[in-house]
Amino acid sequence: MHTNKLYTKREALKLCLLGGLGLGVLPTLFSFSDREKMIKRTIPATGEALPIVGVGTWRTFDAHNDVEQRKNLKKVLQVLNHYGGELIDSSPMYGSSEKVVGDLTQGLEFQNDFFYATKVWTTGKEAGIQQMQQSFNYMQRKQLDLMQIHNLTDWKTHIKTLRAWKEKEKIRYWGITHYVDSSHRQLSDIIVSERPDFVQFNYSITSRHAEKYLLDIAQENQTAVIINQPFNGGSLFRKTSGKDLPSWAKDIGVESWAQYFLKFILSHKAVTCVIPGTAKPHHMVDNVKAGYGPLPTIQQRNKMSEYLSSI
Repeated sequence: MHTNKLYTKREALKLCLLGGLGLGVLPTLFSFSDREKMIKRTIPATGEALPIVGVGTWRTFDAHNDVEQRKNLKKVLQVLNHYGGELIDSSPMYGSSEKVVGDLTQGLEFQNDFFYATKVWTTGKEAGIQQMQQSFNYMQRKQLDLMQIHNLTDWKTHIKTLRAWKEKEKIRYWGITHYVDSSHRQLSDIIVSERPDFVQFNYSITSRHAEKYLLDIAQENQTAVIINQPFNGGSLFRKTSGKDLPSWAKDIGVESWAQYFLKFILSHKAVTCVIPGTAKPHHMVDNVKAGYGPLPTIQQRNKMSEYLSSI
């Protein structure tokens, strides 16, 4: 794991002048001291520490050969690395995203600092093997950090391959995923019976079904948790558009609604990492800063939820 030091003002200005992160990012680069690091949480299977904010690639990284879009996405990855984030989550379901991730990271000197996660999304053993091998090729990795069974598609078949590949060190971890509340019971049952290294599912300040049992079951069974759909499909931003943050938000280091929503999620101790998706470098800066500073207490979480319900 890397231990990135935040840029000094001179370094950030140089990066900007070289066409790095862009002028729009500069004001937010100087908010932290060089001593601050992103919070990390332990992956129970190994004790490895993982930074709590990563990036998802659904829709946002499906850039194909769009040169300008790829430039912005490269900056997104630079911001993620700069602030100490590691996890990049993709899938063959996400169009060209895996290939875009592979192409862009190959051009970065810190390409090996990332935690590469993708998924298998097909039926049948041989089809799964072929698809996963294609993911290795697209992402240009000899080993992937995490391979997940996407939306539990043919999970009983793929789980055998993933366990074998982990044994051979072709992958470091394996997991299961879904994105709807109705999947939570099945995810819970699989966690108990199969003990995956990771589980990924939906959870947000206004979509809290996972609190009923899934988060607790993951924690009890030592399964690392990745959260998708942290902004509830963008509905949280629509709800808060034009609305002011509460005055007490600064007490938990919140400077934006994105950080408000992400810190709420991250304050649950069962959550290992959250993966908001973005194609905009300044949004990546905003998101990743949620991994710094204090996290809400139980009382503050309740206050955050109540305030959001009141507006």
